[in-house]
Amino acid sequence: MSAVSAAGVILAAGESRRMGSPKALLRYRGQTFLDTLISLFAPRCSPVIVVLGADADKIRRGLSFNGAPDAPLDAAPQATFVINPDYRTGQTSSMQCGLRAVPASAEGVLFTLADHPAVAASTIDALAAQPRPLIRVPRFEGRRGHPVWFSRALIAEFLALPANGAARDVVYSHTDETEYLDVNDPGILADIDDPAAYRELIGAGA
Repeated sequence: MSAVSAAGVILAAGESRRMGSPKALLRYRGQTFLDTLISLFAPRCSPVIVVLGADADKIRRGLSFNGAPDAPLDAAPQATFVINPDYRTGQTSSMQCGLRAVPASAEGVLFTLADHPAVAASTIDALAAQPRPLIRVPRFEGRRGHPVWFSRALIAEFLALPANGAARDVVYSHTDETEYLDVNDPGILADIDDPAAYRELIGAGA
């Protein structure tokens, strides 16, 4: 783990309407999407904050917590769960909910969405490496993806966004302070929003 603290924030609060079931519980390489991301983040971030909303209880019951599917809900030291009661207002409110739980000791945040489970561990290591810029965005073949690193100096700007605002507005306002990290990792682009995308993912990597 890095000597300087980084918090992890994983958004898993959406209604998964196009998928038809919680995306956080879809299986990838023997684990749920959310278990996969928690396992990747936990050795590199402290704490790992998971934001839940729709189907929160179902998602928590469905996590394996390192192979113990019947473990009590508080037996997952890898992650801290927070609930966004306003998840229907959109992704920005869920991000803000997670950022409010970031401790003061964290230098910054590694941020991702639960429907991006295919990122490589080496990419996360590179994103969290020092020296750390204000924003660090992974890029594969010229296309930007997730996770994204940003300094805690930006948390106040994300929290100040209105309900209809978008996180990208903060990112775009700091273009000159953004570092693009070119990685050999197509997983940063694997945004699994619907059954067709999921079939493609598991056909390629499950």
